[in-house]
Amino acid sequence: MRKDLHEANRLSWNAATVAHNSHKGDQAAFFRNGGSTLFPEELDLLGDIAGRSLLHLQCNSGQDSLSLARRGAEVTGVDISDEAIGFARRLSAESGIAAAFERADVFAWLEQAARDGRSFDRVFSSYGAILWLSDLDAWARGIAGVLKPGGHFALVEFHPFAMVFDPEWRPHYDYFGGAPIEEPGVGDYVAESGTGLTPGEIADGVVGFQNPHRSYEFAWGISDVVSALLAAGLRLERLTEYPYANGWRGFERMADIGGRRMVPPDDMPRLPMMYGIVAGKPA
Repeated sequence: MRKDLHEANRLSWNAATVAHNSHKGDQAAFFRNGGSTLFPEELDLLGDIAGRSLLHLQCNSGQDSLSLARRGAEVTGVDISDEAIGFARRLSAESGIAAAFERADVFAWLEQAARDGRSFDRVFSSYGAILWLSDLDAWARGIAGVLKPGGHFALVEFHPFAMVFDPEWRPHYDYFGGAPIEEPGVGDYVAESGTGLTPGEIADGVVGFQNPHRSYEFAWGISDVVSALLAAGLRLERLTEYPYANGWRGFERMADIGGRRMVPPDDMPRLPMMYGIVAGKPA
């Protein structure tokens, strides 16, 4: 486990989060007016969450967490970024949607939560979360440790095959994991994705963002993720692949086919752009 790189990523995310939220307009008003940032895939994988306790790992600034809370879940969101958790707490208060937000490295949080006897009906993670994890086995054990018997873990994530390409669709990154990948820093993908990741009011916000802190990513294939969950004692109940990416315009010439679903350009074959997993803890 690379705690030193986790700390570097915390600094990079702190800087990027300010830029990201600067483009999203009045988010409290968006939520007070009934807005939601969720896509159908998350709800499909999670199932009925009304009245259930739900842990949202790597929750970022809390928009999806609050959207889940609005659907009746008792939500706890955890993220490593100070800026993200601070924003999430303010957004919860200003929108009137109750949820708890805790700042911590996900690994340390899961260890402490298990020691404290905390448990949840659902654990959830989504969209660009896996690549920040330096130890999938510890992550999966942590999830299994806080799931109630009969509970479920749901993940919707960008497909690692698509992540082989650079923004111009040229093969660039290894599919199979190895050494950490050093990057210039978390970029302003919210500005680059426009309406894809900003369902409410769009603001210009920070222009030309350059992150002063480098970041470090980890390449994990689908077999890595599934194997870690199985080794932790969870049962794979569902594995789904999707030919589109929700919201994120991560590559050149992506087209919106409706519902903020982004696909490769017409002159390319269809590719797996996301995948979803549901894993259960035996009762």
